[in-house]
Amino acid sequence: MLDGREDQASGLRRLFRRSPPAVVAMFAAGRTPQALAARTLMELARRAPGVAVLDETPGEGGLLEAFGVEPRGDLLHLIDGATQIGSLVSELGRDLTHLSVGGAALALPLLDDDRRDHLVTGLAEIQRRTQLMVVHGVQAEWSRPSPFVLAAPSRMLVIEASARGVTDGVAIIRQLAGAGAGDLAVAVAGARDRHEALALYGQLEALVRRQVGLPLRLIGELERDDLAARLQDQAPPRRERQASAAFLRRLSAWTRTQGMTGGHRA
Repeated sequence: MLDGREDQASGLRRLFRRSPPAVVAMFAAGRTPQALAARTLMELARRAPGVAVLDETPGEGGLLEAFGVEPRGDLLHLIDGATQIGSLVSELGRDLTHLSVGGAALALPLLDDDRRDHLVTGLAEIQRRTQLMVVHGVQAEWSRPSPFVLAAPSRMLVIEASARGVTDGVAIIRQLAGAGAGDLAVAVAGARDRHEALALYGQLEALVRRQVGLPLRLIGELERDDLAARLQDQAPPRRERQASAAFLRRLSAWTRTQGMTGGHRA
């Protein structure tokens, strides 16, 4: 049972068909998922200059630790109306920026319109300077995605070419399917060659088809292919995504509804 959340997820999927392609929720499966996520972000930034990560993980053991960077604050700090978004953004590398949103992810459904607008305005400023925005969620919460994960029109699983990668990948896919995900792009990392990458994807796809039923699509290898371009190529036509504001509108509308109804996160 999905505790009444299935209708919410279905409605979000209908809305996100017109959302911008520049926002993707990323999940990593392997022996060191945070390190794998960090590698993926660096590769995306190399291929698509101007990548921003909205990171829900805590500092200790989270994504910032993988980069050796100290946290600078959370998006939630913007609710005071005085904090500037630039003071919360960290540089993780060339063309790669980071913003912590863990606090905002928890608080968004509870905020009034004015405070919520402060957060959305800050995100809009970041989007104007980026080609690709990546939502990096908390692993333990993937069965109950945050508003940020839900608002992302695309989802990508990066799976390490190992038994652990396949095992954890299936577990993540099962959680996402239970939360109402429609489909999932898959990228393979660390394969010796293309043949091994295709074989691993085939194994994963067969397991998911039998056990879960969530549609998968292979978009390439982390080390060999331009994943950023392929994510953008699979997005809706530009005329259907009037600026990247669509993502922010969906995020704001969803959290406003949750605040009024007191509903659970889906």
